[in-house]
Amino acid sequence: MKPFNINGAGLGLRRELLPALESGVPDSIQFFEVSPENWMDVGGKLGKIFRRYTEQHSFVAHGLSLSIGGPAPLDIAFLRRMKAFLNDHHFALYTEHLSFCSDDGHHYDLYPIPFTEEAVRHVAERMRVAQDILERPIALENASYYVKPPLAEMDELAFINAVLTEADCPFHLDVNNIYVNSLNHNYDAAGFLKGLCGERIVYGHVAGHDLDKSGMIIDTHGQAACDPVWELLALAYQTFGVFPSLLERDFNMPPFADLLREVEHIADLQHRFGERS
Repeated sequence: MKPFNINGAGLGLRRELLPALESGVPDSIQFFEVSPENWMDVGGKLGKIFRRYTEQHSFVAHGLSLSIGGPAPLDIAFLRRMKAFLNDHHFALYTEHLSFCSDDGHHYDLYPIPFTEEAVRHVAERMRVAQDILERPIALENASYYVKPPLAEMDELAFINAVLTEADCPFHLDVNNIYVNSLNHNYDAAGFLKGLCGERIVYGHVAGHDLDKSGMIIDTHGQAACDPVWELLALAYQTFGVFPSLLERDFNMPPFADLLREVEHIADLQHRFGERS
C-alpha cells in the first residue's frame, strides 16, 4: 500500500492531556490522533490550541460515526463537512471502524456487521462512495464486538479480508481488538493476526481493556495495554513489517509519564523489528 505521511509511535490527543503538553511535545510522540467528531465544531481558545497542534504535528483522524456498514444511506452532508475538516487541518490519514452505529439516527455505539457476502458488497460500495466524496482513502479498522452477528456465512477473519479486498482499501490494525475478540469468541489471536491481509496495513492501535462482571472482556481503552497485547503488536511487526502505531487511552488517565512509557514501548518494538520497506 502507498505510505502515508506518518511514522513511528503516536498518542491519542485528549483534552485532559493538554496541560501536560504545554511545555512541549516529547520526542517519543511522533504524531497524534483525534476523533474528528470531537473537534469539527470547536472554536474559541480551544479551537486555536487545536490548530496550533495540527500545524506543528502530524495527525490521524479516527472516526466514530461514518457507520460504513449501516443500513441507512450515507450522510453526505457529514462527509462533506468531514472533507473540509480533514483538508483544513492537513490530516495524514482518516480511518474508521468496520462496523455500524446508525439506522434511524445515531446510536452512539459500534455494532458488528453480519459476516455475509451481501454485507461485503454493501460495505465496499459505501466505501467507494465515501472515498470519492472525501477524495482520499479510508483505512478500515477491525472492530471489537460482543454478540456474534446473525446469519453468518463466514468467520470474522474471512469477512475482514473480503471487505478489504472488495473495497480495495487500506487496513487499520487494532491488536487489542483481536485480543478482546479472541477471548470473548474463543479463537487463537496469533493465528487470526497472521491470516490478515498484512500488505494492506498502514496504521495500528494498541490499547487496554477491562473485565466486565459478566466475564466479558470490554474494549474500554481505560487501562494500560497488557503483555499479550504487546506480544501481538510485536508479532504483527515481525510478520508484516513495522507500521505507524498509536496508543489509545480514552479515560481513567494515568500520570502522563506512564502514557509516555507505553508510547516509548511502541517505539522500542518498532526499532527492534526495523523499518518497513
